[in-house]
Amino acid sequence: MRAGRLVVADAVAYPRIMLQTILRALVAPAPDRLPDQDARLALAALLVRVAKTDGLYAAEEVELIDRALAARYDLDAFAVARLRAAAEELEAQAPDTVRFTRALKSATALEDRAGLMQALWSVALADGSRDAEEDRLLRMVANLLGLTDVESNLARQRAERGAERG
Repeated sequence: MRAGRLVVADAVAYPRIMLQTILRALVAPAPDRLPDQDARLALAALLVRVAKTDGLYAAEEVELIDRALAARYDLDAFAVARLRAAAEELEAQAPDTVRFTRALKSATALEDRAGLMQALWSVALADGSRDAEEDRLLRMVANLLGLTDVESNLARQRAERGAERG
């Protein structure tokens, strides 16, 4: 019986330990390459940060975050909800976006970064309006991910077409 309680305690403690590990990596002078599981959480937290940039964390944005994570990582609804909840906590505690994005860049191959940008644009556009702060943040993120303005604009256009198809 005691062993069962230990497992439950470990399951509860694991997300907090993972968050602490990622936060330590992000505040290091040069962020290390994140393990895949942590990179997943970093992307989810960046999606949350983009969604919150305009001061409104809309249901449409949450839905798009969930869809993007489910599609990218082949997760079921329960796993996506857990990942997003952990990402919301990480985003609230994370240092500046610059370190955060650089750490994500180190974990993502160049050819996959345009897909990240498309997901980020999808979330930014989910509420039906383009906010100047979101545009500024996404220009900075694209640059930090090693993408050009042209690549970011193409990702935005793909996100807009995806929203039109609904």
